[in-house]
Formats: sequence, C-alpha cells, structure tokens
Amino acid sequence: MSNTKKRTYCCPSRNAKAMQTRSRILIAAKNLFESEGFEYVTIEKIAQAAAVSTPTVYSLFQSKRGVLRALMDEVFPRDQFETLVESSTQAKSPEVRLQFSAKIARQMYDAEKLQMDIFRGASVLAPEFKELEKERETRRYNRQEITIEAMIREKSLATGLSPTKARDILWAFTGRDLYRMLVIEQSWTSDEYEEWLAQMLINALVKKE
Repeated sequence: MSNTKKRTYCCPSRNAKAMQTRSRILIAAKNLFESEGFEYVTIEKIAQAAAVSTPTVYSLFQSKRGVLRALMDEVFPRDQFETLVESSTQAKSPEVRLQFSAKIARQMYDAEKLQMDIFRGASVLAPEFKELEKERETRRYNRQEITIEAMIREKSLATGLSPTKARDILWAFTGRDLYRMLVIEQSWTSDEYEEWLAQMLINALVKKE
C-alpha cells in the first residue's frame, strides 16, 4: 500500500477569480438598488447585470438580503475600524476616548454616505433590512460598553449618570441619523460634524471638575 499522502491543492488564481466575481456582483447590485430601488431588484436581475449565473449569486449570498448585508458590512473596512477602536482603548483620558468615538462615527458614515439612500429606501420597504439594521445597531451598542466601562473605572463619568443611560447617550449621539441630518441635509462638513459630536459627548458624559 502506498504511503503517499493525497496532495491538497490551493489555487490562488481560483480564489482571486472568486473574489472578483463577488465584487462584480456587489457592484451590480449597488447600481441596481440605486437606479431601480431595492424592492424592484431581483437576484435574477443582479446576476444578469453582473454577467454571472443566478445560482452563482445564491451560492455566494444566499438571498437578496445576503447581498444587502454584504454591501452594508463592506462599506467600512474592518481593519480601519479595528485600528480606531484600538487607539480608543489605549487613550489616557475620557475626552480623547470620546473624540475617537466621534471619529469612528464620522469615518463610518462618510464611507456610507453614497449608500445611505439605498439603506433608507430599503428600511422602509423591506422587513429583512430592518432586521439587518437592528443587528448592526445592537453590535454598535454592545461595542460601546468598553468606553463607558473605562469611564466608570477611572471615575470620570458625569455625576448622577447611570452606566445604562451613559451607553444610551453615546449610542444615540453617534447614530447615523444625526450625521444624515447635519452633514447630508444641512451641508455641514464632516470635520464640523466630528468636532461638534466630540464636544457634545464630552459635555454629556464627562464629570465636571
């Protein structure tokens, strides 16, 4: 009996091709969502626009909801987000930590800006989008616990403010609705939004000397 082990093949070119296909599908879907509206786009239309088979779209994303989830998750690169979070956790003062919270919100929503109309339209017309958005907001709320816990440890949380209310305030102020109203609808610059948000967070959450 031969002791030769079966060789495992790894094909970088195949992986690269799969990534290119996935990217092409997402670009096609984004264009269709923008031009036709989320509710009118089908998996078949996405496949046709991306020049792939319908089963290929299903195999990569499972559903139109899966396509939308991928678009939402890939707007803001994870490595960029993790770098900002790491810098925030290493900050030596609550003020700097909250400035990073404002920076994270600004950079995230700057990246989302071109897709906000898609997301808002989908949220009104598609129940599955609302579920995805709820998942994202729950994750965002949970991640912000680190900031509030650090303030509790260093006793810098505003007097009379409970940890739960502090998290609620941080979550609400850094939500995308404020960014949309100020930057998109009222034409604030992103810098103005970030500076204002940082100061509002500091005023609301940090104990006064």
